[in-house]
Amino acid sequence: MAACYLIAEMSANHAGDLSRALEIVHAAKEAGADCIKTQTYTADTLTINCDNDYFAIHEGPWQGRTLYDLYKEAHTPWDWLARIKEEADKVGLDFLSTPFDRTAVDFLAELGVNSYKVASFELNDLPLIRYIAGKGKPIIASTGMASLGEIERAVRTVRESGDPSLCLLKCSSAYPAVPDDMNLRTIPHLAQTFAVPVGLSDHTLGSAAAVAAVVLGACAIEKHFCLSRSIPNPDAAFSLEPEEFRRMRDDIRSVERALGSVKYGVSAQEEGSAVFRRSLFVVEAMQEGEVFTSENLRSIRPGYGLAPRHYDEVIGRRATRAIDRGTPLAWDLVR
Repeated sequence: MAACYLIAEMSANHAGDLSRALEIVHAAKEAGADCIKTQTYTADTLTINCDNDYFAIHEGPWQGRTLYDLYKEAHTPWDWLARIKEEADKVGLDFLSTPFDRTAVDFLAELGVNSYKVASFELNDLPLIRYIAGKGKPIIASTGMASLGEIERAVRTVRESGDPSLCLLKCSSAYPAVPDDMNLRTIPHLAQTFAVPVGLSDHTLGSAAAVAAVVLGACAIEKHFCLSRSIPNPDAAFSLEPEEFRRMRDDIRSVERALGSVKYGVSAQEEGSAVFRRSLFVVEAMQEGEVFTSENLRSIRPGYGLAPRHYDEVIGRRATRAIDRGTPLAWDLVR
């Protein structure tokens, strides 16, 4: 079983500071991430500067703001991305980014990215998905809010547009998401339905959902990552700090080892315990020729005698010689 791929989503956690963005790259590497992820957009590529009610956020952590205002604060300047990718390459992290329009797709292509991410909110933008797929690079696509039909259309669009490799991420697009809304059993269903690897984009607090997802077969976990939630920015409240991400990584790796493979019998770790299984012992002193009965023969611990399954075969037969109390039964004692 391949190790689950761990994506640290920087998003807005740089809080407008390039040096902090670079520090996040190093912290993600030290915390055990495999990949650092950014988002490639500007407020103008996502929406328009309009403050009527359609563009107002009415609930959640960004309530009271307009979309344009939020995205203007949260975006990562495009002229940072080459520097962030360079730092990721230097420390040995993969670099991944989400383009939100065609200009971002082309910009990332010029940057030399190896893959693209499609956000949940863009999964219904089939022309954008078609354009991304046309680049021929692997795609990771989140499925928050999407119906099965919408996912099917997105998958079909990818396959009809160059058919790059595709990984889907189960996602609840709430910030933060709550456990009751995660429905992680969807992960194996997605994998079976679309014959693609499936992971989890996780906006819950903590790491329990991520660990559970791995048990259900998740091949990748995407988690928002920050240096400290005390640094104000739109994504801090539902991001993991480095030590929390490291604990999640450790728990996931432990679960992967525990899942192991299908195996029966005594393991190497169990060899020392196997001797304490039950077996047949003579529990009363016997004379040669004496009959084995339920009084002088019992299935007890430890495991030095014949297996208990032979009990009925032995009862009623006779001892080949005198046997001391506490002797493990062997076939040469039975006739």
